[in-house]
Amino acid sequence: MELLSGNEAIARGAWEAGVAVATGYPGTPSTEILENVVKYKPDIYCEWSPNEKVAFEVAAGASLAGARSIVTMKHVGLNVAADPLMTLSYIGVVGGFVACVADDPGMQSSQNEQDTRHYARFAKVPIFEPSDSQEAADYLRLAQEASEQFSVPAILRTTGRVSHSRSLVTLGERKPPRSVGFQKNPPRFVPIPVWGRVMRANVEDRLRRLQAAAEESPANRIEWRNRSLGIVTAGIAYHYVRDVFPEASVLKLGWSYPFPDRLLRELAAGVGRVLVVEELDDILEQHIKALGISCDGRNFVPGIGELTPHRVQLARARYEGRDARPIQPVPEAADLPARPPVLCPGCPHRSIFYALGKHDVVVTGDIGCYSLGVFPPLARIDTILCMGGGISMAQGFQKAGEPKKVVGIVGDSTFFHSGITGLLDIAYNRGTSTIIVVDNRTTAMTGHQDHPGTGVTLMGDKTAAASIEDLGRACGIRRVRTVDPYDLKTTMQVLKEEIETDEPSLVISRAPCLLHERPPVAAKYTVNAEKCKECGLCLKLGCPAMEGGGGAPRINDLLCSGCGLCMQVCRCDVIGPVESAS
Repeated sequence: MELLSGNEAIARGAWEAGVAVATGYPGTPSTEILENVVKYKPDIYCEWSPNEKVAFEVAAGASLAGARSIVTMKHVGLNVAADPLMTLSYIGVVGGFVACVADDPGMQSSQNEQDTRHYARFAKVPIFEPSDSQEAADYLRLAQEASEQFSVPAILRTTGRVSHSRSLVTLGERKPPRSVGFQKNPPRFVPIPVWGRVMRANVEDRLRRLQAAAEESPANRIEWRNRSLGIVTAGIAYHYVRDVFPEASVLKLGWSYPFPDRLLRELAAGVGRVLVVEELDDILEQHIKALGISCDGRNFVPGIGELTPHRVQLARARYEGRDARPIQPVPEAADLPARPPVLCPGCPHRSIFYALGKHDVVVTGDIGCYSLGVFPPLARIDTILCMGGGISMAQGFQKAGEPKKVVGIVGDSTFFHSGITGLLDIAYNRGTSTIIVVDNRTTAMTGHQDHPGTGVTLMGDKTAAASIEDLGRACGIRRVRTVDPYDLKTTMQVLKEEIETDEPSLVISRAPCLLHERPPVAAKYTVNAEKCKECGLCLKLGCPAMEGGGGAPRINDLLCSGCGLCMQVCRCDVIGPVESAS
């Protein structure tokens, strides 16, 4: 046995299941799945794809060729991959195919809360919900078997708590991979209307067979205890229910869709009352009520945010008519200052936002570390929607007649993910926005994964490095500029010129993420307090190393990275390297 996180266990389960191809796009809480699968090379081919749609399609192709495959992503990534999911449900699979999707209740690192179970019902495919690491490995194998047996793509849904919590896992041996060789059969694999209509009917028949299998699966079980109350639950909520309602009978769902109606009716017939404890949306509750079964759920159990043992305790108190007493904050912590997330000391993105602060423009932002540019004192992002939206929304603002100039900003990984088509749209439809790609040579926010611009694959092989400049020109952008963000004067001049021009432009701000490349720390800087006029201009950089309040600003030498931006913004020449400040 080994102590594994849920993500590590999924990787192990994939190897044991005989998976031959694993693809994905990084996104917390799912990122570590592929980062652990790659440890099983050369048994499994792994890749970071440019986005989730591409990753899904690569894994689907491997499946139709006969290999077992998985694709990994977070919940919002399945939105990007929804197009191939819906049609692969019609086509079916050959080798087992499992989409490992990690939801993020509580929005710990996401722009929304979203319940992937809706997609299983929407696409009419089975979904499996492990409650711990052992089940994460077991259900990955079970999902692969079900996928092959019923020729259907399957979803393994985890949440952040299951993904990152650790528990003991019994290790097994690897199942021999399937033989690969595509068997030509257009009526099966080509969903043009004449054949697609047949596929549509087959989907409904398959759904009935999947439901029968779910009702007999050991992943779904009734645990009979006191029969006054029966609880229906799934995923991590199962463990909370066992802690808070130790006496209650429980229907634990591991294969949660198609709904195991026979088991639901059996539980309801055997208990006095039914309570549904599910995380996020009331999908189970609505279905149980549609069966004509009276139950409680959302009237006691919250549907917003992550469930915790304490929140389930509060739900029990409400259910039993007792006073619900939330956990009180620790008195000693009541006056602690807020600690909002900030760009790291020396982050190359900082100068871009500082420079944008000199212009009265609308800035459409995107998903990444640079989202932190929304916070004061930089405060230079106005909107965030989704991956790639920083470019496409700029076009919408400008074409709507927004009187201010519009600047869109995305990161390098985001540009390759879904920014290129937006840039193509701006060029093709004669937009005039300025687009900035803050290129720090990595996918920083999710843990420094490679992407098509880094020249290295997930498996560590050297490969072609895509050029953002060349792609911009290929899209039809004539004005393409590259700047060193640590050269503040030049950066500000270039942005001024591009914002004022009447045609679209692309600015690439290129400098590596300090946390990724970890270069030697340059000379640290200090403030000559005796000569400082306390204008506060240096504090507008929002650098964590620059401390203000109560006199002249101070530079924390434990945080200073030596980037020198503070010296460049100081108009009084009182900031300089430690050994030469005057």
